[in-house]
Amino acid sequence: MQVSDRNVTEIFEILSKGKFICSNSTADANRKLYNIVEEEFDELYTCFKSIGFILERSDEYFYFSRNESRASIENKIEQAYRWIDVVDFFMAFNSGFAPGFRFTPSDISVQVKMDASLKDKLEIMKKLTGDGNYQERINNLIEKQLCTPGFAELENEITNQYKVLSSFNYIKRLIVNIQIEEEADEISK
Repeated sequence: MQVSDRNVTEIFEILSKGKFICSNSTADANRKLYNIVEEEFDELYTCFKSIGFILERSDEYFYFSRNESRASIENKIEQAYRWIDVVDFFMAFNSGFAPGFRFTPSDISVQVKMDASLKDKLEIMKKLTGDGNYQERINNLIEKQLCTPGFAELENEITNQYKVLSSFNYIKRLIVNIQIEEEADEISK
């Protein structure tokens, strides 16, 4: 199967923005693109590598990586540390928070009001969530830290239900790698 120019353009537009193409996306178009990338991975890898983007494959998702300057790497490390707080918050909300998990902001808000530990975690992230009541801050957290980078999608507008995408494993793997590096540094000292 030959990949159409239109599909290559769509794939590039999504991945070049730092987003993911996931097998379990709520959007039919994204699932279709996932299948195209899956079937034509080698051709697309070669195509994108020629313009400086490396097409990466992981568990049920694709993304771009590039060789980057040290300053850019440091920014990514800073973002990774913010993600640790975000993942910790959502895992404290529900230990089953993983690809395929469905939730609503109001479910989280109810739990925050009942759980002092979860409330403290939300306070720690005030820099990420902004000001406002719990519901507003939770909505900001979901939108800015999960949906915008492509780790979750709004699945049902009527019930305001979100679905965690397979790309969420990217964050979890990153956190595990950071923790392994920190432990290795402590052992070497």
